[in-house]
Order: sequence, then C-alpha cells, then structure tokens
Amino acid sequence: MTNRRATAGTRRVVVTGLGAITPLGVGTGTLWEGLLAGRSGIRPLNAPEFADLPVRIAGTVPVDPAELLPRPQARRMNRAARFAVLAAHEAWQDAGFAEGGTRDSGLDPERVGVSIGTIIGGAPVLVDGDRTLRKRGMRAVPPLTAPMTVPSQAASQISLALHVTGEARTVVSACASGTEAVGQAIDRIRYGRLDVVLAGGAEAAVTPEVMAAFTAMRALSARNDEPEAASRPFAKDRDGFVNSEGAGLLVLESEEHALARGARIYCEAAGWGLSADAHHMAAPDPTGRGIAAALRRAIADAGADSRDVLHINAHATATVEGDRAEAAALSTVFGDADGTVAPPVTALKGHLGHLQGAAGGVEAVATALTLHHGIIPPTVACDDLDDAVPLDLVRGSARPLPARGDLALSNSFGFGGHNAVLALRRR
Repeated sequence: MTNRRATAGTRRVVVTGLGAITPLGVGTGTLWEGLLAGRSGIRPLNAPEFADLPVRIAGTVPVDPAELLPRPQARRMNRAARFAVLAAHEAWQDAGFAEGGTRDSGLDPERVGVSIGTIIGGAPVLVDGDRTLRKRGMRAVPPLTAPMTVPSQAASQISLALHVTGEARTVVSACASGTEAVGQAIDRIRYGRLDVVLAGGAEAAVTPEVMAAFTAMRALSARNDEPEAASRPFAKDRDGFVNSEGAGLLVLESEEHALARGARIYCEAAGWGLSADAHHMAAPDPTGRGIAAALRRAIADAGADSRDVLHINAHATATVEGDRAEAAALSTVFGDADGTVAPPVTALKGHLGHLQGAAGGVEAVATALTLHHGIIPPTVACDDLDDAVPLDLVRGSARPLPARGDLALSNSFGFGGHNAVLALRRR
C-alpha cells in the first residue's frame, strides 16, 4: 500500500461531519438506510404544471424544506438554499459543533469557510418572477427576487446561518459542481487558508422548464409507469437519467484541528482530480480519455496508485454514452488482463436519480459512509448489465469492502466535458 506523499507546507484533511436531504428523505441516516435496502426515491410528478409533459417522474424530496426551517428564514431562500442549509445544520452538528454556529462552537469564524456546487441555483425564482410580471405587473414581483435568484445563495445562506466569515464560495461546473466544490475545500484547508469548511452541493431543478429542456434533448428516462425502476445505471435497457433534487454536505477540517478537539473522523479527504474533455458541448468523449485523466490525477493527488483503490462510486447517470465513457475510463485505469475492472463499483442514481450539481456532494457523503461502515451499497435497477460495461458492479445486495487497499473514488462528470474525481481514504 502506498503512503500518502509528504508535501512541504500541506496539511492532511479529514471528514468529521455529514449532512444530506435527498429523494430518500431527510438526514444521512435515512439516506444510508435507503441505499443499503435498495429503495428508490423516484416518484411521479402529479402537480398540474407537469401534466402536459411527456416525462412526469423525478427524484423529489418527500418533504417541504420550508416547513423544516423558521418561516422568516425560509421566505428569504430559494429551494436549493433551503436544502443546503438543512444539510449544513446536520453536518455541522454531526461534526460535534454547537447548533448556533461558529460563535457558540468557540471557533474563529474567519478560519471557517463554505464551498457549494450548484448548476441552476435560484433560476426557478427568476422564472416565477417573470410569470408574475407578465400576469400581474411589476408591483407584484417580490422584492427579494434578485438575491434569491443568484446561484451563490446556498453558500451565502449557510454562511449567515452558521456565522461563517472566512469565505463562502460557489462552484458551477455542470454536474461536476458538487465534487469540485469539495475538492476546492480540500485545498483551502490543505494549504492553510482555512481550518474547517462545509463543502458539497445543492440543487432544486425539478421544474416544468427544466424537465421540458432535458426532454427536448432526449436525455430523460420516459418510464412514467415504473418510476422506481426508471433510473438504470449501466443497464443494457437504460433509456436516460432521472432529474432529481436535494443536497449533500461534508464538514472537512485539518487533521490536527480535528484531533485537538477529539472529533470523530469518518475518513480522510485525501485528494481530488479535474480534467476537461474538450470534445462536445453535451456528449462525453466516448474514449473516456478525459475521465481517465481525472481519475489518475485524483489518485496521484492522494499520493497513491491504482492498486490502492478498493472501491469506486460511479457517476453513471443511466445514459448510454455517459455510462460507456465512464466504463471505458475505468477499464483504462484499472483494467485487469481479462478486461474486468478490479475495484468493486456501485452507482447510486438508481436510488436517487441525478441530483445535478448536488450529485457529487450526496455521493461523497455516501462514499464516506461506505468507508466508515465498511459496506458498499448495491446498484439498483440494473438487472442486465450492458455488455460494453466490464465492471465488477455491486448488485442485488450490499457487499463488504475489500480488505486490500484504502482509497475510494467518487466520480462526477458534466455537460461540456467537466470531469471531477474525489479520493477518500479509510482510516
């Protein structure tokens, strides 16, 4: 096993808190239980505004986030920000900090940061404002429409809720946004800029406009009659992804900071890698070269090599082109002589659908839990594996982590060729 390389001036980063709100429900406990049980959070869209659309299924959060927050606070947030703040509160308290934020936790707020990935952000608020303007005139447009529209509202609302003044950054890089936000947070701690960062992703893009746009691309699964089995990662009969919403956040901190306060540590945030396909505005490079580069960079950033990887949490949206490109990259980096990829792989979008900018955050939470508990959740809705996908895919039931190796990878890839890979190390 390769030891993490010693780099002058850098600090080791660990994960001490987790928070999530997903189509499976509220909290990481609900998420983890649902993943292990093979449950799906994909359900019909029964609201009247979706009635005329050809695709009427999505991974929607089963509770109204506004009802879980103080009313004055909720009214000032877009839906994605509500998800983010709820996940942030859970992760913050899971890390052992006081509910009130940095002040009550005895932390220097200038040494704490926020790093959130998103794609759509508050765009639905802008659409609603346009509708109101056209129907009722300018006086009816809510005065907070503009600040609730910006993609950075999730990060700023977490900063407000927990009195974080170090920084509140937002990453927008398509479906790699959440993973890249975690990676940037690792570097902010690694190089001494911050001690603690709340990092992950949040998204709330299940709207008629977004659903119509993805349907026009022929990107969505049209299995309206079987929503729970509509998202089929790596399956031979997959027909597209399922649009979803939610948030997933991790508390990252320097190892010395965590040890000094006696924190429980889930795993090490050991490294990350980025690349760009430079291939097409929407489709991935079918050779998987860009994805393979991000995988290798994440492993190298963790001071490891491919033999140290014991598990991969795949991006696997259940699109034909995307799944095959990822499988090709995994084969390139990890393939054995017989062509089978050695590390066991799971893909969680069968349970959750595709949470867009939040996908990387939620899947990083799941990967941290996998390392912590030593169990790999199964891939669901993949009864017949695509012949072009030579993976050791965990299906049917959960599987123990292999004893050999110590590194798990969480993959995220997005429109335009954005590739991001997070490397977590078990302790």
